[in-house]
Amino acid sequence: MCRTVSETPLTLSRRNLGKAGLALLGAAALPRMATAAQVPTLVQPLASSRVVRPALLRRALAALQRHGGRIAHHDRIAIADFAQPSSQPRFYLVDMASGMTSTLLVAHGSGSDPAHSGFVQRFSNAEGSNASSEGAFLASDYYIGKHGKSQRLIGLDPTNDNALARALVVHAAWYANPDMLRTHGQLGRSQGCFAVSESDLQQVFARLGEGRMIYSAKV
Repeated sequence: MCRTVSETPLTLSRRNLGKAGLALLGAAALPRMATAAQVPTLVQPLASSRVVRPALLRRALAALQRHGGRIAHHDRIAIADFAQPSSQPRFYLVDMASGMTSTLLVAHGSGSDPAHSGFVQRFSNAEGSNASSEGAFLASDYYIGKHGKSQRLIGLDPTNDNALARALVVHAAWYANPDMLRTHGQLGRSQGCFAVSESDLQQVFARLGEGRMIYSAKV
């Protein structure tokens, strides 16, 4: 059975930082980076070898630099790796100071996977597409909706700038719970939202908060 949460060092040694393009994290680019002492430990480490793929990490860091003026906090980011199937933890909550990452299950949109294969086939920014969108999102305010407490997202790229109009948000859903893997081998699908397990939502909100970036891509 696949764990819904894992935590492991991001293995960002000096050598790996260079390979991943972490020169983007200079003081000029990211003036608000927190120290490790400023970031609370919210979950206990679990044994895992899962790390963000270097190509995806480079893309996320480039987006963080590109949109730095609109993103208030650079100490933590979230990365959705939609090259992986929904059966795998693919939503990374990355602590930029310590290099630790928590990895969670996340559902993708039905319009991105019409055959319900478990894999993202395409992205869309169109209203009514029910698809996931790629690009950088700003995590905005919280509200109570049909899925309970949810968090609005503002799309920062041309590929996702309809996110607010489409009501693409972070929320919990039963179809993103780990028992879906036991019974169906994959998660259900959202309408383009980042739907996480009901038991993981508070961790996502605690680590992500408002004013931080989510980056979504398939590379």
